[in-house]
Amino acid sequence: MARSGPSAPVVARWEGGWRATVTSGDFVFGVDEPASAGGTDTAPMPTEYLLGAAASCYALALNWAAGKRGIDLPDLSVTAVGEYEGARFSEIRLVVASALPREQLEPLLEPANRVCYVSNTLAQRPTVEIAGS
Repeated sequence: MARSGPSAPVVARWEGGWRATVTSGDFVFGVDEPASAGGTDTAPMPTEYLLGAAASCYALALNWAAGKRGIDLPDLSVTAVGEYEGARFSEIRLVVASALPREQLEPLLEPANRVCYVSNTLAQRPTVEIAGS
């Protein structure tokens, strides 16, 4: 079922240097940059969270599509790789792996894509508004 309206807020608090702490509901996680970029390498980079969001959302969507068809997805994994182009990704590739035979897996890819919030958001290039408070 598609949602409408605003999401729950996610708040990032700068901790100094290249580190931030993010709060989403009851969950808290760190964000940092590698030492080679001036960070302390204590947490994933923001872009790694973006790739993780894409991979995990698509994995959940695949599970939904398979479940609607009575199919089990053994050993399902989705790997996301971004192609850097300056200060952005020019491409994000999702690679699906499962012990399910390819001829059974392939028909699930498009239905999963239709319900994956993250890949749909990235494909439609949402407006990003930035404002001070």
